Amino acid sequence: MITISNLKKQFGETIASDIASFTINDGDILGLVGNNGAGKSTLFRIMLDLLKPDAGSVSYTFPTLGVSINPAESEEWKWQVGAYLDEGFLIDFLTPEEYFAFLGKVSGKTQAEVDERLKDFERLCADEIFGHKKLIRNLSAGNKQKVGIISALFNKPNTIILDEPFNFLDPSSQNMLKHLLTEYNKETGATILISSHNLAHTVDISSRIALLEHGRIVRDIDNAGGAAAQELENYFDNV
Repeated sequence: MITISNLKKQFGETIASDIASFTINDGDILGLVGNNGAGKSTLFRIMLDLLKPDAGSVSYTFPTLGVSINPAESEEWKWQVGAYLDEGFLIDFLTPEEYFAFLGKVSGKTQAEVDERLKDFERLCADEIFGHKKLIRNLSAGNKQKVGIISALFNKPNTIILDEPFNFLDPSSQNMLKHLLTEYNKETGATILISSHNLAHTVDISSRIALLEHGRIVRDIDNAGGAAAQELENYFDNV
């Protein structure tokens, strides 16, 4: 479970986050939607302790640990959360093989275990990422995106945070990613948070959608059976 309490972040006169109370339940697939400047990326950066709030807090309660953890005060959460926000999360002077070997070594995996885990992503990679001796920085934008997404899922975390994961992916890869995330959620019960401008994909995979406007969550929508689609369409037609 993720609990947000009295969270505030402001840049000059711009309110980037102003959330009095919000809870994300274990197993939710939560889609964050909103126009540019709504505060989606800011919220994710605060949740990952990459940005300090002006006030308030975010805390995680993981089923395996059973205690509430504030990411600003403890390192334990890092082994439970997988995230990819942008290319800054990658080590781009490595090849994909070297990068995942490094991630495996950090997390105590053997090379055989790394290779076995990467088999789960063969369809998403589409034979375009591994075996080409390319540095990550020389990959296409779409393939960098795939490396980042795989790195977020690599250690089978309890919570996954992805910022605009459908960006740069071709239609086939977008569909594969939707399947990958929903199956991962079903198999592990993991909590998944995505922000996206692609409303159709967000509605397709989310169990719940939070609509942000000027840093505030203005609607918390149950998306059972894709019920949020019409409400979102009406909202964005009138903004």
